[in-house]
Amino acid sequence: MRYDLVLLHAPSVYDFRKNALLAGPISDVVPSSPVFEMYPIGLTSIAEYLERQGLRVKIINIANRMLMDANFDVEKKLKRIKTRAFGIDLHWLPHAHGSIELAKIVKNLHPETPMVFGGLSATYYHKELIEYPFIDFVMRGDSTEKLMLLLINNIKNGTHQLGGIPNLTWKDGITPVYNPLSHVPDSLDEFDIPGYRYTIKSVFKYKNFLDPLPYNGWLQYPNTAILTAKGCTQGCLICGGSKQSYKDNCNRKVLAKRSPAKLVEDILFIQRFSRAPIFILHDIRQAGKDYVDEFFERLSKINLKNELVFELFQYANEEFFEKIEKVVPKYSIELTLETHDEKIRRYNGKFNCTNAKVIETLSAALRHSCKKIDIFFMVGIPHQDYQSALDNVDFCEEIHNACGGDKRLSYFVAPLAPFLDPASPAFENPEKYGYKKFCHTIEDHRKAITQPSWKYMLSFETDYMNRDEIVKSTYESARSLNAFKLKYDLVDKKTHDEVNEKITRSLEYIEKIDEIIALPEQEKNQQLTMLSKEMEEVNKYSICGKHELKWEVKKHYANVFSLTAIGIELLVEDILINVKQKWNSYNKRVGETSKSRT
Repeated sequence: MRYDLVLLHAPSVYDFRKNALLAGPISDVVPSSPVFEMYPIGLTSIAEYLERQGLRVKIINIANRMLMDANFDVEKKLKRIKTRAFGIDLHWLPHAHGSIELAKIVKNLHPETPMVFGGLSATYYHKELIEYPFIDFVMRGDSTEKLMLLLINNIKNGTHQLGGIPNLTWKDGITPVYNPLSHVPDSLDEFDIPGYRYTIKSVFKYKNFLDPLPYNGWLQYPNTAILTAKGCTQGCLICGGSKQSYKDNCNRKVLAKRSPAKLVEDILFIQRFSRAPIFILHDIRQAGKDYVDEFFERLSKINLKNELVFELFQYANEEFFEKIEKVVPKYSIELTLETHDEKIRRYNGKFNCTNAKVIETLSAALRHSCKKIDIFFMVGIPHQDYQSALDNVDFCEEIHNACGGDKRLSYFVAPLAPFLDPASPAFENPEKYGYKKFCHTIEDHRKAITQPSWKYMLSFETDYMNRDEIVKSTYESARSLNAFKLKYDLVDKKTHDEVNEKITRSLEYIEKIDEIIALPEQEKNQQLTMLSKEMEEVNKYSICGKHELKWEVKKHYANVFSLTAIGIELLVEDILINVKQKWNSYNKRVGETSKSRT
């Protein structure tokens, strides 16, 4: 089978199955593992849009295939593929090593096939990426579906009209060309984001169940998401997705919204194959009160079966939770406080209100039937010293007592790691915001992520903490938080002891690696290889219990029968669309022939 585009998702570090890496807690509070095998949802929207236009697009989650099968042969898999172009995402910067290494391998196997990069990090580093001989194009911006169609059709037809494709970085011979970043749509309704219809259809169309799986364990815990917007209204200093960051990196000056009608349409589709929680990505209040009211009004008219998980960026009042309670039978809340310190929160931009307002928000949610609230704190943020990081746990206890010891509250701490986000204010002006930056270029980050310990992966220190202090305060905070959870019966004794043991072992490995780093190269590599297998288990949920972040799912699997029925239905739709397109093309040719004869 020949494809028009094959989209590949690389692991964070390509050869993670061979190299010893103490990733520690850098991925503890996201669904994926330290391999970061979960691919960005933009891959599915690109694939869906191109297929809707009659092209054949396949997604292969190389990272997940490698993670699921220690014997999975990447080169054997790639060598068999016939496609007009390959695409690799570099959205999150921790993929700096894996994406580039995978591109090298693909180009070696298919030297004549164009290689396209895309994503927020690729956009930021497009001038560096295009200098690599194995990368032919970088598609910049946050909404590139239509542009990818232009590019792939250009490749397919051999027209070489690359100068007219907005946002494209390409090579004229060996000379880099940077087309204007002018395509910035302000609506997302034309696209299927995420493209669950495409993902399900592709399983049956391309006869492979494993290739497009989002992350390891998705079948047991099939969490899904819907995207409310691209861009942001917030100005958080450490976020590469902040308002200023989007403006500087993607030329996005206004929020691109997905309409409430489309959001509800997405929810209804997800309910056809899953009863797992649906994450509403980004704070829906960003789009304004009318948007929120319309969304809840539309929700009130459907039979909502899944739990919805809402993000909060700022304080929420009683009225907001009343609206949710009225139309959502089961919902949860996620909020990243980052710190107990009101001054630091105001400075950084996230939840810039008083602690009393924080507790008021949580209490209101609990009063109005919220099933679960996850609260995240962070180590390594601007103006935070060692003691301030530890004091976050005291604030957890203050919250817990103020909310009557309610066990629906869950607390987490994680480091700002491994990298400062490119395009974030802190990355662009590190000294102004209290950072010392170690990584500047894509090569700097590519090398950093392969370091044997997450301490050495860190791309920064702050004015208040060096790398050692960031690492130690993270583990000390985690140990203290673990004791707090046991005290209030938020975790059982077994979970508490397991987390404590992993923290102890992690700190021991940090010290061992510090000693090994000083050895001669050959001896260093030998010692690290010996540590590799030992550290595997420590890398999995090293500072919290492995089930603490998982929502209850009535069926711990995606409904296979529903998936099959939907897949067949979508395949039939696909056939009808192709027939219609061919018929229209035939009529067009006939009409042109008649005109020329006349």
